[in-house]
Amino acid sequence: MSDPTTPTGPLKGLRVFDLTRVLAGPTCTQMLGDLGADVIKIERPGAGDDTRGFAPPRMPGTEESAYFVGVNRNKRSVTLDIAQPEGQKLARELIAQCDILVENFKVGALAKYGLGYEQLHAAFPRLIYCSITGFGQTGPYAPRPGYDSLIQAMGGVMSLTGEPDGLPQKVGVPVADLFAGLYGCIGILAALRHRDATGEGQQIDIGMLDTHVAWLANQGMNYLATGQNPPRLGNQHPNIVPYQVFPTADGHIVLSIGNDPTFKRFCEAFELNHLLEDPRFATNAARVENRQLVTDTLTPVMQAHPTAWWVERLEALKIGCGPINKLSEVFADPQVVARGAVREMQHSAGVPVKVIANPVRLSATPASYRIAAPLLGEHTDAVLAERLGLDAAAIAALRGKGVV
Repeated sequence: MSDPTTPTGPLKGLRVFDLTRVLAGPTCTQMLGDLGADVIKIERPGAGDDTRGFAPPRMPGTEESAYFVGVNRNKRSVTLDIAQPEGQKLARELIAQCDILVENFKVGALAKYGLGYEQLHAAFPRLIYCSITGFGQTGPYAPRPGYDSLIQAMGGVMSLTGEPDGLPQKVGVPVADLFAGLYGCIGILAALRHRDATGEGQQIDIGMLDTHVAWLANQGMNYLATGQNPPRLGNQHPNIVPYQVFPTADGHIVLSIGNDPTFKRFCEAFELNHLLEDPRFATNAARVENRQLVTDTLTPVMQAHPTAWWVERLEALKIGCGPINKLSEVFADPQVVARGAVREMQHSAGVPVKVIANPVRLSATPASYRIAAPLLGEHTDAVLAERLGLDAAAIAALRGKGVV
């Protein structure tokens, strides 16, 4: 019988030296681990990743924070003090056997430990070295620390989010961290392709502000096209109307009418043909110009029936719509359940823990769920023995000196 903890997937055989903590970096390395890479997570002895302490809540039956468990599966935890010369030596010996290093230290911080990109590239030219920071490796802000809400503010998304007359709002999940981690993973996969062709490693420089600006998408382009700052529109779309939240008889619904034929179908189905004869409603461009009129006209129509009534009829007409679900409703949704969005993994505390599944569905080499988020230093002895050939006495000596 095969070992269920043995890596499987398209990245099987790749080794990752993970010097990341909190969210952006761990998001990147968890994706690599899910796809089969052997990820060694380096943590500070006695302390570990900051997010181990981001509790409550803790996962039931464990001492681990839900935050940490959610972004550190498929990793082996090794405690190592890279501030000590012996720790630096061990780190370099482990890195010598790795394909990828991912780090999210402040710019230049690892160089003082002999673990900067230029230092390691000279010794290990095939190594792919991914740096994730708030503002990238260059530019006037490079030395600054980066935090999700700070990046959401500086990157513009907060100016676009919220009600027109209300305060700017951040997104309810840490999207700046998440996007930086995912862009980092994309960069690593591209660098692996390049290394396969040339034998050369390289550095991937991910700045959270860069990635945040990159996903301003249509709103960023709207600004570049006009030179005008887009206004906050609450739950409305800047380029399509009606594409927004409407109140219903018992709650709210998102109505997404993406083009003129769909608007025509909507009007014909719900006895609103007279709107099609009104030039203010006839085209999407006209509806955008008359946004408030469209909203005021359709609001009493939508309020006449409950959400379920609208969902049933709009879905039958192939018109985009959906309820605004609380998380309890999200995880109970038949589509979410059918797609297996929640997985259960056995934790080393002796209990199963639920995690949100990897959304990348590969037909031949699917993501795997091998190791639940590890206890601090859980795999130190095994990795040092397996990778470096250290025996129990040698490891005990290192532990006595606080190196591991």
